[in-house]
Amino acid sequence: MTTAHNEAVLAVLRDKHGSELDFSRAYDEDCVTLNNPEALLAVVGELHSSFPFLLDVCGVDYLPRLPRFEVVYHFADPAQQCRLRLKVPLAEGAELVSVTDIYRSANWFEREAYDMFGVKFRGHPDLRRILCHEDFVGHPLRKDYPADKNQALTTPLQHVYEREEERLRTAAAGDDKDYLADRVLINIGPAHPATHGTLRFMAVLSGETIEKMDIEIGYLHRCFEKMCETHDYNQIIPYTDRLNYCSAPMNNNTWCRAIEKLLGVEVPPRAQVMRVILDEFSRCIDHFVCVSTNAVDLGALTNFWLGFQARERVYHLFERLCGARLTVSLARVGGMGFDLPDGWVALARETLKAIDQSQRELDSLLTNNRIFKQRMVGTAEISPRDAINWGFTGPCLRATGVPLDLRVAEPYCGYEQFEFDVPVGERGDSYDRYAVRMAEIRESMRIITQALDNIPSGPIAIDDPAISLPARQDIYGNIEGLMNQFMLVIHGVRPPRGEVYCSSEAANGELGFYVVSDGSGKPWRVKCRPPCFAIFQAFPHMCKGQMIADAIAALGSINIIAGELDR
Repeated sequence: MTTAHNEAVLAVLRDKHGSELDFSRAYDEDCVTLNNPEALLAVVGELHSSFPFLLDVCGVDYLPRLPRFEVVYHFADPAQQCRLRLKVPLAEGAELVSVTDIYRSANWFEREAYDMFGVKFRGHPDLRRILCHEDFVGHPLRKDYPADKNQALTTPLQHVYEREEERLRTAAAGDDKDYLADRVLINIGPAHPATHGTLRFMAVLSGETIEKMDIEIGYLHRCFEKMCETHDYNQIIPYTDRLNYCSAPMNNNTWCRAIEKLLGVEVPPRAQVMRVILDEFSRCIDHFVCVSTNAVDLGALTNFWLGFQARERVYHLFERLCGARLTVSLARVGGMGFDLPDGWVALARETLKAIDQSQRELDSLLTNNRIFKQRMVGTAEISPRDAINWGFTGPCLRATGVPLDLRVAEPYCGYEQFEFDVPVGERGDSYDRYAVRMAEIRESMRIITQALDNIPSGPIAIDDPAISLPARQDIYGNIEGLMNQFMLVIHGVRPPRGEVYCSSEAANGELGFYVVSDGSGKPWRVKCRPPCFAIFQAFPHMCKGQMIADAIAALGSINIIAGELDR
């Protein structure tokens, strides 16, 4: 939204760089286009003083338009409830300067833009592919790369520190050889129980202390954003299920809200409350998965069963609602796909009791457990300033003491009507990340209870044949309903030309979708801003000087979900 804060920032930009900038505003979002790429560093430097968060950097291919590409930066100052989008048109083969010296969060996002579009960032500390194999030919998100073009890549990747080891072993200088003689290079993943998925990191150890670390991701990259370009807006919903598959309804709801923003519509009150209930149940089970598996990594197996018992009860709720458990596709653009069946609210109240019992039992087993605290307190600490600079959001940011929660800072779906607290930590260590999630489970229960007590009656979807399917009796009972159903299924929802960024407070932090519409039934470009991506890039920074056992505890505490990370 445009506020006095944004107006002041825009005034400074006009004064210093006015001839190089174009200003626009649409969908309640301020956007600045920088026509001189060489001025990027100066402009971003100006923005840094007003926007502490750089939440995303992405590319867009506008082939056959010239200049062909745009690199898009999303800035935010949640304390002022302000956001700003900066776009830099870029010709084929041109380079941009890296902004990693200003925002550490830009590191992986710039690597992704290089990998997917071939955009080079001058001065980047480590510009190499991140989601695709090093031998991959081409850049898959360019418009001239076919969506069905597969490449068979079988060469094992040579890790950064494997290359460093080879260099050091062949170096003539004795200092390099002495350095390696006292150190060990250890690899964990991508098939290791402690990584909770397809992640890999290699650490240089002095004894058991980590001196350096490098991370490798991309093993679960499934081309989510490319597939979005080949499917209509509702067909994309099942793909969103598989981002953070531990809390699928959150992905569904955020995606649908983004398209509803493009359409300029708001779903009925009943649908909004249903989305809140499903989001908060999802937050509970996501946190249970994180806490329970984190404890398993430290040798505490009983906690796993307690957390997963509650999780199964919530999955039973989802199954009663739509027939699916893990990947549910519950939402639709314009509302919900399923209304609450008879008895569902009573079952939800019983499920809350099961969640309450599991949370209390986990709390009694872990919170003051001497062994658990010895493993978690003081490990992988990160300061509030560093966390913001790396792009942290969600529980990992709140664990540092920063009380940022989009449900409060930028309320959606009526969250401003609910009473709940925002738990925060003090040290930003593994224990605080655990404690914040445990407290958030209780706050989610408070929200769900209030929502269940006040579910509005009425429709669950917008009454617009261009957006929502007609009622079944209309499809089978009259020709108009049948034709409306046929047209919507064949052509899909058609938002007007434009672009929006829409985000929500997902279980791991800010989940955002940047959507560019060309007016057709399929998006021109979709960029998912996954919470895990920004957080995981800081993992080497958090683990430097820690023990290898601390890295295992820390990895579980930040709750990396590979489906969300790699997309």
